[in-house]
Amino acid sequence: MVQILAGEKGEGKTKKLLEMANNAAKTGNGCVVYIDDDSRHIYDLDHSVRFVEVAEFPLANYRELIGFIYGILSQNSDIEKIFIDGIFKIVEKLDSEDIIKLVAKLKAIGDKYGIDFIAAANTLPTDLPKEIANVLI
Repeated sequence: MVQILAGEKGEGKTKKLLEMANNAAKTGNGCVVYIDDDSRHIYDLDHSVRFVEVAEFPLANYRELIGFIYGILSQNSDIEKIFIDGIFKIVEKLDSEDIIKLVAKLKAIGDKYGIDFIAAANTLPTDLPKEIANVLI
């Protein structure tokens, strides 16, 4: 499953994402990973959530993000959910076509390994491609 929280800056997307990650850590059976572009929210997460800061690993495009995620998965086969905060900050270049490809690839990974992906994006839902409207929450 892939879900995207879209909205303008300051609408509470990160707060909701943090709550979702903490709830998943408390109620789930597998591991939870939270990917962010900085460490501001590390102490807002339950101690069992694996926090990954990508600031030292600049990701130029969606393919590099997918490779990064595969690297995380290679180290832990018990991951149940991966939260990605600020997808447009984490990936330097992400146009409409790339977003469609990213969602498709995340869905394929999720289906194969039983992982849910939830991402937050600083953009209006209407600014995202209509092809991914079914993943917006």
